[in-house]
Amino acid sequence: MSSEKKSVLILGGGLAGLTAAKRLVDKGFQVKVLEKREIFGGKVSAWKDEEGDWIESGTHCFFGAYSVLYDLMKEIKTAHAVDWKEHQLTYMLEGGKSFTFKTWDLPSPLHLLPAIVQNGYFTFGEMAAFAKSLIPLALKKEKYAPTQDHLSFAAWAAEKKFGNRLLQKMFRPMALALKFIPPEEISAKIILDVTETFYRIPDASRMGFLKGSPQEYLTQPLIDYSTSKGAIFKNKTVVEELLFDGKEINGVQLRNGEILTADYYLAALPIHNLQKVLPDTLKQQLPFFGDLDRLEGVPVISAQIWYDREITSADNVLFSPDGVIPVYANLARTTPDYATLRGEPFIGKTRFEFCVAPAKELLALSKEEIIHLVDQSVRNCYPDTSRGARILKSTVVKIPRSVYAPLPRMEQYRPSQKTPLRNLFLAGGFSQQLYYDSMGGAVMSANLAVDEIVLNVGKMEA
Repeated sequence: MSSEKKSVLILGGGLAGLTAAKRLVDKGFQVKVLEKREIFGGKVSAWKDEEGDWIESGTHCFFGAYSVLYDLMKEIKTAHAVDWKEHQLTYMLEGGKSFTFKTWDLPSPLHLLPAIVQNGYFTFGEMAAFAKSLIPLALKKEKYAPTQDHLSFAAWAAEKKFGNRLLQKMFRPMALALKFIPPEEISAKIILDVTETFYRIPDASRMGFLKGSPQEYLTQPLIDYSTSKGAIFKNKTVVEELLFDGKEINGVQLRNGEILTADYYLAALPIHNLQKVLPDTLKQQLPFFGDLDRLEGVPVISAQIWYDREITSADNVLFSPDGVIPVYANLARTTPDYATLRGEPFIGKTRFEFCVAPAKELLALSKEEIIHLVDQSVRNCYPDTSRGARILKSTVVKIPRSVYAPLPRMEQYRPSQKTPLRNLFLAGGFSQQLYYDSMGGAVMSANLAVDEIVLNVGKMEA
C-alpha cells in the first residue's frame, strides 16, 4: 500500500464489522465504523439490565469448527475466555427422558461410533439407516451438500427413508438451534454441510461457552484494539442510503442529513438492513444487488429464567425436541460470570438461557405468555427436579429479523464479499463462506472482505 492511507467506512458494528475494523487497521487503513444502536456487537451483543444482570441477544455456543474465530480471539488475547465443555450432545425429552451423543478420542469417522451404538434412545436399525443415507456425503464430501439445496432437509430425509423419529427428535432441535427454522423449511444443504464437518473433523462439534459476557470478552476488546490503532467508532448513527453515481459509491447519506465519504465502503449489515440502504437504481442496474432482496431474515426469541433451585447440573449445551426450547443451557453452570441474580451471587440454583423457536408464531405473544410456554417446556423435561420450583426473574428478547433464512434454492443468491462496484464490499453471515450466519461466519466473511479490499488497492496502485 502507498504511504497515503486509504480510508474505509464500515456500515454495521456487529461481529463482522468489528472484525473487519481490526483487520483493516492492522493493514494500515483509516477506519470508521457506524452503528445505529447504542451498543456494538450485533447478534452477539450483550448489556446489563437495570438490576445489574447481563442480557444477551441470544444463546451463543462456540463450536470447535470456528477456527477463524479463535484465531481472532488469540490476537486480542481473549481465547482463554472460552470454557470448553465435554464433547457430547445431550437431548432432553418430555417426561424426564434423555439421550446423549458422545464421541471417542479417535480419528474421523471412528470418533462418532458411540453416537451410533451407545446413544440409548435410537435403535441400531434407525442409526444404521441414517448412516446409510450419509454414504454420498462420505464419498463426495463437501461436493455433495450443494447438490441438495433444492430440497428441504425433511424432504431429503424422506427420500433417504431414515425415519421420522430420527428427524423429529434429533434433527428438529438441531435445525432450530442452527438457523431457527424447522427441518421442513431449512435447506438440506445446511444440515448436510454441518454433518459433513462434524463427520470429517473430530473436534468440530465440541461446544464451549464464554466465561462471561461477549461484551467483555469479544466485542469491547475488538473495539479497544482498533481504537488504539486509530479506528473511530460511532454509535447511534443511522445510515439512510448508499449514494450511487452510476459507476461506484460516492458517499453515505445518514438519517441526520450528513454525508460521509471514504475510499472504500464495507457494508457489514444484516441482510434486511442492507436491503434498505441499497438504492433502487443500483438494484435495477445490477442483478447482483437486486437478487439480495430474495433473501429473508428469520425471527429469533431468546429468554432467560432464574429458578430458586437447581433443575439440572449439566455444564453443557442442552437440546430438546419437545416444546419451545430447542437449545438452552444453565448459565449458572456453563458461564461462571453469569452465576448472578440482580448482581448478587446465584450459586446452586438455575439460570437458564433459551433459544425459543420457531419464533414466527410466538413474536406476537407477550413476555408473560412466552415465559409461560418456556416454563411449561422446562417442567415437562424435568418433571422431578422442577416440582415446586419458583421463577425469581425472567427476561425475553425479541428480534423480528436476525440471521438470513437458508431456505431451499436460496444458496444461489448469497453474494460474494466482492461486488461489481470497485469500492463497495460486503461482510456478514449471509455472504458466501463456510459457516453461514454464525460467529464463525461473521469473522470469516470479514476476513474475506478485507482480503478483497487489499487486493483492489494493490490493483489500483499497480
